[in-house]
Amino acid sequence: MNSLNIDFHKTALVIIDLQKGIVKFPGGQEVVEKAAELVKLFRQKEGFISFVNVEFHDGKDALKPAIDKPVASAERPSDWAEFAPELGVTDNDYVVTKRQWGAFFGTDLDLQLRRRGIDTIVLCGIATNIGVESTAREAFQLGYNQVFITDAMVALSQEEHDASCRFIFPKIGKVRTLEEFLKHIHVN
Repeated sequence: MNSLNIDFHKTALVIIDLQKGIVKFPGGQEVVEKAAELVKLFRQKEGFISFVNVEFHDGKDALKPAIDKPVASAERPSDWAEFAPELGVTDNDYVVTKRQWGAFFGTDLDLQLRRRGIDTIVLCGIATNIGVESTAREAFQLGYNQVFITDAMVALSQEEHDASCRFIFPKIGKVRTLEEFLKHIHVN
């Protein structure tokens, strides 16, 4: 496995949807724990961190295309969009609230990364094949280098997770576990 040359001044950690209403699903707590390790590393190295959540103002801002497999909707608790406390999000952290699957469309994430000279993102979160993959595809089209931390993400099924990690991510970035990432980073 090739080493990863990481310049933390040009690399951002982008964490997708690790919010109270989503991390309660199977595997969510393990993802939060791995992401918290990444947060600690990026804070130590003074890297940029973007915490991304999904939330809606009044529901009219949510996408409503005609689909074959409707998603069950339920009343969300008031803390649904709050980040998992283990991540240690503070008022000084950069937070992106999205209204669709990907974190770039309709937000200023790309603008904020470019203003900071960031050309690489380390990506993790929930769900692998929805929010993470959508963000990854957008980042690829915007020209970012990417590193995917596969054990710091989860999908509703292992099959969905594996499909993204095996067939999509290797074509648009580097695929690593957290242990591999920590072992193979070469800090610039």
